[in-house]
Amino acid sequence: MEVKILSARFDIEDNHTLEVAQKHGAYGTLDKLFSMEPVEVIEEVKKSGLRGRGGAGFPAGVKWGFLPKGLDKPTYLAVNSDESEPATFKDRYILVRDPHMMIEGIIICCWAIDCHDAYIYIRGEYTSQVKILQAAIDEAYEAGYLGEKVCGKDFRIDVTVHRGAGAYVCGEETALLESIEGKKGQPRSKPPFPAVEGLYGCPTIINNVQTIASLPFILENGADAYTAHGTDKSPGTHLFGISGHVEKPGMYELPLGLPMMDVINQVAGGVWKGRKLKGVIPGGSSTPVLTVDEAKTVSLDYESMAEHGTMFGSGGVVVLDETVDMVKLVENLIYFYHHESCGQCTPCREGLGWMLKIVRKLLAGEGSIEDIDLLRELCDNIEMKTVCVLSAACTMPVRSYLDKFRDEFEAYVRDDVSAHANQ
Repeated sequence: MEVKILSARFDIEDNHTLEVAQKHGAYGTLDKLFSMEPVEVIEEVKKSGLRGRGGAGFPAGVKWGFLPKGLDKPTYLAVNSDESEPATFKDRYILVRDPHMMIEGIIICCWAIDCHDAYIYIRGEYTSQVKILQAAIDEAYEAGYLGEKVCGKDFRIDVTVHRGAGAYVCGEETALLESIEGKKGQPRSKPPFPAVEGLYGCPTIINNVQTIASLPFILENGADAYTAHGTDKSPGTHLFGISGHVEKPGMYELPLGLPMMDVINQVAGGVWKGRKLKGVIPGGSSTPVLTVDEAKTVSLDYESMAEHGTMFGSGGVVVLDETVDMVKLVENLIYFYHHESCGQCTPCREGLGWMLKIVRKLLAGEGSIEDIDLLRELCDNIEMKTVCVLSAACTMPVRSYLDKFRDEFEAYVRDDVSAHANQ
């Protein structure tokens, strides 16, 4: 089932160094790139159907096309490497095992959008990753792939690594821009959108690490080679981080569109310890949970996830076995988002804390059915009432647990130990 496109060089020893990466094809697309007009590159990316790999799944080439023409302002590229979504760990593999693939992708993107300054916004906790990345960037400068004259061409590209300070909300694109500018990492109201008015008030494209890293394959092999994998509407491959209660957790590159249960059973070795499946978080903690029946009919692509009332997200699949207490899981989830709220919006700042108090009341055996109903009502009243979607990242999954596993919440009201998950 695995397809090696992004991960083709992951297992090559010392591939993070320029010498080794070049021996295996790194920067091999640049002669072709500079023989093409920027609009030709954009059209090839559009034709490939490459969708943003940060979670939203918006077509990358279309996003690039939103940049205004004829403005007397520079264009910026921001590569989102914040990767703070719980259960997500795909980008760090690229940063550590093939950073030159991403740098090559940055060069491709910069040429396509006429950009001379790129920023990589990296999660502050990624200390070892940032050292490897910066070393790769330094090597790229020394080799002439970055700097005043990229590959001897009259085209400048400078790449700056900007470390975050551990705030989840800075994974949101406008909070990321605020942080790069040296301001408090809080989301901006939209419109204007970053493609029109982004970093320093200038047009800015923000793409995920995996999106940018996909560009060398597309340019080298053509859009048709990329669309040969995946589905018509969700083409290509994706790096899936599979964790939780499986026999073989890890990172797997798979074509989009595979049945969820085939991936769990055939790729990840099935539910561990001979236990039964209880649910699946399909794309990181902010995505609504799937029941066993839903997991049996859903596929790993954007459209199938939407049809099942959830989201593809970042591709962080978490498998939950029969021992999981969904109420305790929800407490942990709400705690995270309440802690990570930037505090800008009242519904998020106050509402998530209120939700946390209710769940803890239930766990303490002091709750009521009315509290469960109130928790459900709060989800509806908080969601999308804020500047960014952090509140929705909490309320959407919480609502799914309440709707699909309500009996476990009610068991705490009845103090029915037998109805709880096996501990």
